[in-house]
Amino acid sequence: MALQLLQHAGYSLPALDAAGPDAWLQALVDGLCRLSSHDPLTGLPNRREFELAVERELDRVARSAERALLLMIDIDRFKRINDSFGHAIGDLALASVANVLRASIRPMDTVARIGGEEFAIILPNCPFDFGLAAAERVRIKVANLRLAIGRDEPLALTISVGGAFSPIEARPDLRQWLERADVQLYRAKAEGRDRSCLEPPMAADDAQLSMFGQSWFHTPAT
Repeated sequence: MALQLLQHAGYSLPALDAAGPDAWLQALVDGLCRLSSHDPLTGLPNRREFELAVERELDRVARSAERALLLMIDIDRFKRINDSFGHAIGDLALASVANVLRASIRPMDTVARIGGEEFAIILPNCPFDFGLAAAERVRIKVANLRLAIGRDEPLALTISVGGAFSPIEARPDLRQWLERADVQLYRAKAEGRDRSCLEPPMAADDAQLSMFGQSWFHTPAT
């Protein structure tokens, strides 16, 4: 069954005779680990693997006090693409956007497909100006894509991007950070799509202050 799963995902194992039993078994284990942590269509880390990467980044932020940026990215009107051109073209759109994202990040960054037409990027050590430039660079590169779809006109794609910075005074909560980035993504959608909306860095500290406000600034009992 394991071999069938790997074969279906396009993962090639070395020949048993050439590699030897130990190396072949290790290749099998490595293949299954990758299969469980990566999206088979795009080759990007899946949501579970991405959340582990974000948790590691949260620990680093707490130690170093260097701000990080979380970007949430959604392909605009993706359902219309599937309905109009079929799921094969939808898959092509997903893979093409994934390739743009993969080619646009630094070695220290992590990009993942976290579900459906939604992607996410974690950018460690990210000042506000750099984060805004990175979000816009990705958005513009996708907007310049043209997908060949047979005899029809090439298909153009756009994405909406929402981002939130990590607080630097205390370790942020993963779910809260994801939700804040999602708020900015919904804002980008509401404002017309094909745009980047980033929460100002100060808002990250305000959110952390609000979350801990009752314990940090309480009224003494009388």
